[in-house]
Amino acid sequence: MKISDLLELVKTYNGNEEDLALIKKAFEYADLMHSGQKRQSGEPYIIHPLNVAYILADMHADTNTVCAGLLHDTLEDTSATKTELEYLFNYDIANLVDGVTKISKMNFSSKEEQNLANTRKIITSITDDVRIIIIKLADRLHNMRTIKYKSEFKQKENSVETLEIFAPFAYYIGAYRIKSELEDISFKYLWPEDYKELSYKMIEANEEYNDVLTEVLHRIDGILKNESIPHEIKVRTKNLYGIFKRKCDGCEISDMHDLISLKIMVDEIWNCYKALGLIHSIYNPLNDKFKDYIWNPKVNLYSSLHTTIFGPQNKLVQTQIRTFEMDKIASFGLTTYWDIKKGNARDEMQKDLTNKFQFFKSLTDINNIFSDNKKFVAQVKKEVFSDNIHVYTSTGDYLYLPKGSTVIDFAYKIHTDIGNRLVSAKVNDKYVEDLGYVLKNNDRVVVFTDELSSGPKIDWLGKVVTSRAKEKIKKYSMIGNNS
Repeated sequence: MKISDLLELVKTYNGNEEDLALIKKAFEYADLMHSGQKRQSGEPYIIHPLNVAYILADMHADTNTVCAGLLHDTLEDTSATKTELEYLFNYDIANLVDGVTKISKMNFSSKEEQNLANTRKIITSITDDVRIIIIKLADRLHNMRTIKYKSEFKQKENSVETLEIFAPFAYYIGAYRIKSELEDISFKYLWPEDYKELSYKMIEANEEYNDVLTEVLHRIDGILKNESIPHEIKVRTKNLYGIFKRKCDGCEISDMHDLISLKIMVDEIWNCYKALGLIHSIYNPLNDKFKDYIWNPKVNLYSSLHTTIFGPQNKLVQTQIRTFEMDKIASFGLTTYWDIKKGNARDEMQKDLTNKFQFFKSLTDINNIFSDNKKFVAQVKKEVFSDNIHVYTSTGDYLYLPKGSTVIDFAYKIHTDIGNRLVSAKVNDKYVEDLGYVLKNNDRVVVFTDELSSGPKIDWLGKVVTSRAKEKIKKYSMIGNNS
């Protein structure tokens, strides 16, 4: 990796000479400050920030973000200061580098306290500038790609942290490719035998499905061409860790119909549904496997139609139908905004993160409630970064909640007043006797309120799992006791 490689990549989407000069200046400064430092691989240290910047440029990151990628370790590992970075470059770059810099160990009495504080800093950085977490993801991705040079203990420690913090973050901002690679590298070092076994099984599955997928692809390609629908079709393979998790949940590989799928990209939403109808006209669908994530996107704004069809040789084949723009967002998430929003990308990222991503509100709630770093990190892992369920509101919208959530959690997720005035609820058209009813995936929930309600009961605290619900119940109880 050389600076010329990075500059050539940046030129593919930004040929501004001033921007290229700033990136070169950032490289030269980082190279000077890291002079004499080596990585555990024996390479000059500058190779690492150069690779981080390259990963960012591959997402078409803005100039300040690429520069921050080059400079991201200068405050932590050299004599550089934030003031100096601001003077030599600009405030934005200095702020991004400061955002990814670990808090000095001199501020803590133990390594555990320092680690918890830094984990909190990483998690909450997204509320200030989402680019900070994107730089951290690029940093972690290159570190994981070169993790073979670490001791076995550090390999496992870093892999656990990656699965618990970084991979979920990549998922929640929609950066699926980064998420998948982080998960699969971590999987390889934590469960090497399972990784090897699944790798072989996926090779077998590819060989088994090759002829079937080829035939289905050609037929679908033909009918879309006949209808003059602009399109592209690719084969998509599920990441190994995703398969491993489902296997651990008791699902047999033979029952997984989405290990290898056909990804069909078309030009506009209307043609997604037209393509769906055309595919169903030549292949019978498996009705209970149809998902419409276009009108009900996932928590990270993933949008697509999923349908599983009966293909040749009695094989089930999943097809995913989406627009070209949806496919970009499915692969790169919020980072796609650098391409589609151009100069306004950072502001649009932050605005949509605040208004459209449900996990952002949960993080904000937890951050406001827990001052203790250990409790904060534990709650984020439990409530945000663990497996969640999605349930339907009365209007058909999705709400995402952590597993174990109840009707009460659901009500407070919608609005504080609805939780405070909750008196009864229906789940899947049936009244529930206990408002502590634990919801399941795909439940349809309707809640009923009463303005004359006496408010939440104190025993509700034992029936909720979300921080928001607990805080609102406690707050109402305190107000009620003081009135």
